[in-house]
Amino acid sequence: MNRPSSPTRVVVTGGAGYIGSHVVLALGEAGYDVLTYDNLSTGNRDAILSGELVVGDLADRKLLARTLTEFKPVAVLHFAASIEVGESVADPLKYYRNNSVNALNLLEALQSVGIGQLIFSSTAAVYGNPTQLPVTESAPLQPINPYGASKMMTERFLADLAQANADFRYIALRYFNVAGADPETRLGQDYANPTHLITRALKTALGIFPELQVFGTDYPTRDGTCVRDYIHVADLAQAHLDALNHLTAGHPSSVFNCGYGHGFSVSDVVAIAKKVTGIDFPVVKTARREGDPAELIAGCDKIREQLRWQPRFDDLEIILRTAWEWEKKLVQRDA
Repeated sequence: MNRPSSPTRVVVTGGAGYIGSHVVLALGEAGYDVLTYDNLSTGNRDAILSGELVVGDLADRKLLARTLTEFKPVAVLHFAASIEVGESVADPLKYYRNNSVNALNLLEALQSVGIGQLIFSSTAAVYGNPTQLPVTESAPLQPINPYGASKMMTERFLADLAQANADFRYIALRYFNVAGADPETRLGQDYANPTHLITRALKTALGIFPELQVFGTDYPTRDGTCVRDYIHVADLAQAHLDALNHLTAGHPSSVFNCGYGHGFSVSDVVAIAKKVTGIDFPVVKTARREGDPAELIAGCDKIREQLRWQPRFDDLEIILRTAWEWEKKLVQRDA
């Protein structure tokens, strides 16, 4: 992406979280003037390595509108959301309020202050159990858990608003499984109780968790465990910059998958995690987790062709090695 000739202002909601913080860093390095808006419920203040922070909730309409009015961004990148599938099944209303209602609050604020460009952090969970793989952006949206449904609702808000208002355009990025850490070990996943398979595996190798649970070994996949398309968080950050460049260049609203186009099973991930760490950590096979699709692999031709996105870390072992370096750094930090 070309460096802006003068600082371009953007607001990042949820920029203190795992993915948002990597995007904030990438935006800063690309020359953007960044403001992070985050309630720090799951994010970390120390993860914001570029720009300024406003601690606020999207439910606080007055603070949100005032922040947007005073900062005057050309676009907003929206990450703030609850993201755990299992929790969404147990507490669906939390997800509809935080992910859908708060997205509506944001869109109304954007309309009120005249900001017409948004990059939305969506998810492959909107596809549910797709009938064809790799799944393309034209596949039907049939989420099987409240997390995916809440994101699908926000996509509908965006599409309807863009249809009604010619001054509003958006890009929704549907992530597949995001993993890894900043290659320079400046950032990584830093949640108190992570649920991501790779993070759990590495923390188990470090002895932080007594065992790694594998949820379901009877799926209709080659080894019975779930299959996912893993994308490195740094490549995903670049996809956001490419999307922002595309949108601000005047292109119409669109949706893009963010993945590599090939999948790995849970058993594959466990094997590579043991190779990378050199530790044969304990693994326990247990029942399926409600809301998990058997297989999700991205059809990613569209993002490569239209956004000219060129991933640099399309290698599961590299993804795990960057995450492993980060996890070891966390242990040293917290010692």
